[in-house]
Amino acid sequence: MQADLQPGGEEHEGACLCGAVAFRVAGPLPPPDACHCSMCRKVSGHYWASTDIPKIALAIHGEENLRWFRSSERVRRGFCAICGSSLFFDPIYKDWIAVAMGAFNGASLTRLRLHIHVASKGDYYEICDGLPQNAE
Repeated sequence: MQADLQPGGEEHEGACLCGAVAFRVAGPLPPPDACHCSMCRKVSGHYWASTDIPKIALAIHGEENLRWFRSSERVRRGFCAICGSSLFFDPIYKDWIAVAMGAFNGASLTRLRLHIHVASKGDYYEICDGLPQNAE
């Protein structure tokens, strides 16, 4: 994937834990959501916070170290084959991709906007930040 960055435009960079997979997002990051579904909890170890960006805004470096797991008929999840960091949630037939908020380097210049799939959240924590919560 290759992002076109306009001169002087906003960009955000990130990487996996070991640095074998790095990425750049051209443009501002939309407000992220936190998904509490059981699949996101299993892939991340807690809940998954990500921002949805146009696929054309994403440039990935080290793609040879990126692996994809097809978690459903419509979605695949990208992770580093070396360190295991979860990086992407890709709805295959859409023009956007979700990027893990925890993988960005430095300030994201955005704030969490809502929680989704809270009906299946873990029983070991509460959501107390006052943001909207969607059952599904």
